[in-house]
Amino acid sequence: MSFVVTIDGPSAAGKSTTARMLAERLGFRYLDTGAFYRALALAVLERGAGPEDPAAVLAVAQASRIEVSGSPSRAHLTLDGRDVTDAIRTPEVSELASRVAAIPEVRRLLVAWQRQIREAGPLVGEGRDLGTVVFPDAEVKIYLDADLDTRAARRCRELQTRGIAVGVEAVREDLERRDSRDRSREDSPLMAADGALHVDTSGLSMEAQVQAVLRVVQSHPAYEAVRGTA
Repeated sequence: MSFVVTIDGPSAAGKSTTARMLAERLGFRYLDTGAFYRALALAVLERGAGPEDPAAVLAVAQASRIEVSGSPSRAHLTLDGRDVTDAIRTPEVSELASRVAAIPEVRRLLVAWQRQIREAGPLVGEGRDLGTVVFPDAEVKIYLDADLDTRAARRCRELQTRGIAVGVEAVREDLERRDSRDRSREDSPLMAADGALHVDTSGLSMEAQVQAVLRVVQSHPAYEAVRGTA
């Protein structure tokens, strides 16, 4: 089995940037599980299905081909051969992704896809259930979090940078809804894995949180065996 680092936590806690930077520095593969659900949500949206019909959503998932390519810092996501890297980052797709992710049959299918990626070598993965469900035997498990106001401000800046006009209060309400849905769903709820290191990123710079995780990875007894082989 390959060396795995899991980074879980709620939206806008800094998971994606931390995971990308960490994977880049370690020379590991990068897995953004949230992007898989977003791509599926886009497919569901385009095909006129909806989360109120789980069978239809599962059928869309089974008929879709979602692939990741590129380096951690320049990762590209394709849906049935079409690059959807930017298209999956709209508020509409984000909201639908959270609802689609709550369907147990869909989660099981995507978890199987995600586990296959481990076969290609050491990886850093980020999501909401990586340490608890997808890779419960991961060598290093991290749980990133931040207070709601900090996360709302971050997500608002991110969306505005992409040219999406949105107010911080609307983003805050959206994050609250997603947090509640993710933490209360019966299948793979958002929670810290046993043994996970908790990192509150509210007052940390991006470099500080990357360094905090990097130190944990490099101090793991199994790290030396994969160092330079990724």
